[in-house]
Amino acid sequence: MDEPPSGPPPASASSEQSRLRGHLGHLTNQEEAALDEFKKISAVQGFYRPETNTQRASHDDGTLVRYLRARKFVPQDAFVQFKDTEIWRKDNNLDALYEKIDIQDYQEARSVYPQWTGRRDKRGIPVYLYEVGKLDSKKMIAYSQATSKSKIKGPSPSRMLRLFALYENLTRFVMPLCSAVPTRPNPESPVDQSNNIVDISKVGLKQFWNLRSHMQDASQLATAHYPETLDRIFIIGAPSFFPTVWGWIKKWFDPITTSKIFILSHEQVKPTLSAFMDVSSIPKKYGGELDFECGMMPSIDPEISRCLELKDPKLEELFLTGPTRWVDNEEGDLIALSVGSIDGKPHKEAVATMHSWAVRTATGSRTFQSQRTQQGFNASQPASQPTSAPHSRPQSRHHAVPPTTVDPSPPQQVQPAVQPQPVAAGMYQQPPPPGMQPPPQVQPSQQMPPPSVPPPVFQSHAQVQASAYAHAPVAPESESVVPIGSAVKIVPALVDGQNELRNGGVAPPKMIAIPAPQLQRAETQYMTPATEPSELKHFQ
Repeated sequence: MDEPPSGPPPASASSEQSRLRGHLGHLTNQEEAALDEFKKISAVQGFYRPETNTQRASHDDGTLVRYLRARKFVPQDAFVQFKDTEIWRKDNNLDALYEKIDIQDYQEARSVYPQWTGRRDKRGIPVYLYEVGKLDSKKMIAYSQATSKSKIKGPSPSRMLRLFALYENLTRFVMPLCSAVPTRPNPESPVDQSNNIVDISKVGLKQFWNLRSHMQDASQLATAHYPETLDRIFIIGAPSFFPTVWGWIKKWFDPITTSKIFILSHEQVKPTLSAFMDVSSIPKKYGGELDFECGMMPSIDPEISRCLELKDPKLEELFLTGPTRWVDNEEGDLIALSVGSIDGKPHKEAVATMHSWAVRTATGSRTFQSQRTQQGFNASQPASQPTSAPHSRPQSRHHAVPPTTVDPSPPQQVQPAVQPQPVAAGMYQQPPPPGMQPPPQVQPSQQMPPPSVPPPVFQSHAQVQASAYAHAPVAPESESVVPIGSAVKIVPALVDGQNELRNGGVAPPKMIAIPAPQLQRAETQYMTPATEPSELKHFQ
């Protein structure tokens, strides 16, 4: 019997250079060619719809690259897995499942699987925690035998349908949110993986045996239909008999996934976790400062909360623990829609906003919106002429972005047509990260002074992000700053007859030129599902 992997990963594993190999923005020419070939095969077979001037692609490049990484960038092998997944999604009606799942069913499933802590590691990847010892036999029997309240049916058993919804939350809510965070490293590459801390302390051999099918369901589902969404699994508290059960655990995973599992001794826990994440994001029981255990609401990362506005404090739990997905509006804001059903009745409610200035900063682009997003919200208007060849792809979509030279001439001051409206305090407003100045406060009667521009230099992505954040246009706050753990209600601010949902209560920024590469975010049906984005009109 093979011995389980023990010890921490090599020090290089926590570096950006190690993680970004095979990711968008860092593909080699050969990998780029494999992606193009994969798209052609999938399109010919009817499983992929390319982007046009009036319609977004059926799948974003980040999703397709995950399948290629899982199959070592062999297009035909990636297509086989991709095709099987698309058929599986259709058979189980995955889009409708996530939209209509009973919220109580969803939250019950969340309680017995890994839970997002609300934090990210140093590379911007979300961190999940799974405390297996809390899954006693009575709780698991009750969960397995519970009758689902959801009306969506499929060939898979009820417990599996609920598990599917949790994976949909990872790809539709958590990953897009982490991708949109300002100041995150390497914004040219979307966040498409997660880190997992799995605590198996105080778990006996009998309990392991009773949980084997439960844990096998999750691992095999991820391997088959959500490939390359796992970055690392850190196993903590492994009992002495663990080598005995490793023989059948490793059969649940493919070799690539198995290589990402690391079993840590007690002495290795804090040093290893600290290499990947800040101490403030490590749960206290593992030597960190984060007050989080499974069963609690996610403790949102301060850098995330600074850019979020919660529509109503009462919606915080629904936003963080229920089925939620993102759509983007005309101003480039990300709108969080809480979906599912309550007491058998469909539920869809806009619960939070990720403001456009933050999203533009995170993506390194001052023109965050793409043509297709604009057309999606203005379906009655004729399609605008493309600014480039319709099938051309910006180099920055797949290649590392070259350094940007700053124009030495100062930007022109622009008087906005509409005076900036007050910005409500962030959901958990915090000071900016160390080394970064907070956005300047602007009085409504004043123009934004032109930012000071240094002599021509080559800037890294981190420098570009810092510049964009420091000069982001922010109007004076009309709400008081609230402490961590509190929430703030948005005060509707009318701009040209639009309510606060259209632009998050912020007048569209018109007075700043961010010296950053023009990156186009690749939307996807998993970030913005196939439902027409104009559904936001129902909330206006």
